[in-house]
Amino acid sequence: MSYIGVIERYHQYHDAIHDLLASILSGITEQRLFDDEKLQQSAIESLRERYPFVELLYTLDTGGLQHSENHRPSGDKRKKTLVGKDRSQRPYFQLVQDNQRVVVTEPYLSIANTSLCISSAAPVKDHDGKLLGYVVLDIDLAGTVAFLMGDTARRRFAPLFKLVYSAIAIGLFAVVILLLYASLNELINMRPDQVGGHDFYLRPFGIIIYLTLGLAIFDLAKTTFEEEVLMHKDIFRHSSTRRTITRFMAAILIAVSIESLLLMFKSALGDGEHLADAVWMMMSAVGLLIGLGLYVYLGAKAEAVFNETNK
Repeated sequence: MSYIGVIERYHQYHDAIHDLLASILSGITEQRLFDDEKLQQSAIESLRERYPFVELLYTLDTGGLQHSENHRPSGDKRKKTLVGKDRSQRPYFQLVQDNQRVVVTEPYLSIANTSLCISSAAPVKDHDGKLLGYVVLDIDLAGTVAFLMGDTARRRFAPLFKLVYSAIAIGLFAVVILLLYASLNELINMRPDQVGGHDFYLRPFGIIIYLTLGLAIFDLAKTTFEEEVLMHKDIFRHSSTRRTITRFMAAILIAVSIESLLLMFKSALGDGEHLADAVWMMMSAVGLLIGLGLYVYLGAKAEAVFNETNK
């Protein structure tokens, strides 16, 4: 999911995200957690099992200096020992220091992994009410949005999907190369001494058919590779689906239109057998174009109504 998509979804689910994160941190904040490093590691492991977007847990003293290591889930080999690091200028510390209750920040770029994250911080007090410090929990914002939208499982398989789409696109590109080779071979062998009479004037149409098929298949492969591998695609956004369908249909429309024109030209040269087929193909292209226009118009209108309803 792109940064823009993540931010848009964050604003859409703002209250749910803040309530969820505040409740998670409130459930683990206690006095004995503040000084027990093993308990902190156990807490982050337990949280990660239930909430896969949780990334980091650590404590700060009352002045904003880091009191414990960065506790990450098992398997994360990034640097842990940051005890004594000054966090007093970080947004979560300033927010919790001013409010003295569980707080949740707005999205910001994490120092740990340079991705968008949100932090929640809570004050820790002893039995006499004396402030001991603060517990801070960092979460991955994109992972949180996916969790709330039920998209976590699909995200795990995303690399496999991209690999399959890449293999399909490579196969289509290979077919394009074969078609280009066939058209070039036909062009080289098209000499008057080898192809005479009426066939000499019809042969270029066969070459154009090879090239047209190559163009259509290349556009299909390029669209597949761009939409499914290179671009960030939000499957929950109807406009993304419309964009993909529009690009695929445009490639088909171009191919069908060119083929119908070729049949018409061949008919004009004396081969009138396929004139009716050419007319029907052109009518099919017109029907596809009208249907695509209606789909795009009605889809955009429906999405606008849906977005307005959710505001």
